[in-house]
Amino acid sequence: MRILVVEDEADLGLAIKQVLMAEKYVVDWVMDGTQAWICLESAWTDYTVAIFDWLVPGLSGLELCQRLRTSQNPLPVLMLTALGQPENRVTGLDAGADDYLVKPFVMEELLARLRALQRRSPQLQPQTLTVGVYTLDHGNNKLWVKHPDQPPQMIPLTIKEFQILAYLMQNPDRIISGSKLRQQLWDLDEEPISNVVAAQMRLVRRKLASYNCDCPIETVPGQGYRFLAQS
Repeated sequence: MRILVVEDEADLGLAIKQVLMAEKYVVDWVMDGTQAWICLESAWTDYTVAIFDWLVPGLSGLELCQRLRTSQNPLPVLMLTALGQPENRVTGLDAGADDYLVKPFVMEELLARLRALQRRSPQLQPQTLTVGVYTLDHGNNKLWVKHPDQPPQMIPLTIKEFQILAYLMQNPDRIISGSKLRQQLWDLDEEPISNVVAAQMRLVRRKLASYNCDCPIETVPGQGYRFLAQS
């Protein structure tokens, strides 16, 4: 899951990003609404949820939310604000926010509200994802391989291995270019080297091979990678 965080308080923005990354999210953190809208309009980034601070420079969180809804974008939005009066909450929700969190808050509540958004929004990543004999367990960061007439096999994954498999499994039998994977799975603050996707793919294949498991990811020369649903 890729999250856009719009927060101009540096300490809070960094803390939110670190907490979300520890939960295996890919996070883009920007400090003004104008940059946020550029991210939202980019053809290279597909966000599954956004966290907007109401009062940020440039476009406010409220204006960002209104723009999204005017353009018929259903992206789930969690609004952060120090404005905790009922009329403020009503204004935020009427602008199209899906939930509202008043500052100061604890990170556990932020994560709980994201989980609630996930339950209410079918387009968000489920706790498990199954394609063919492969099942990703988001809660435990593991891949399960369940062949007929064989006991299930559990393979532990690093965060990046999990993210790569999750994105490809969400698009089974579809060719995903290396540049698309790089743009989608590395946040804006990182500057990954050009062959980082190929390097990570080798690590995934090596991990599966170490468990005597065939790799369901096919390399399509000159085009990208494809997760074979019937592998």
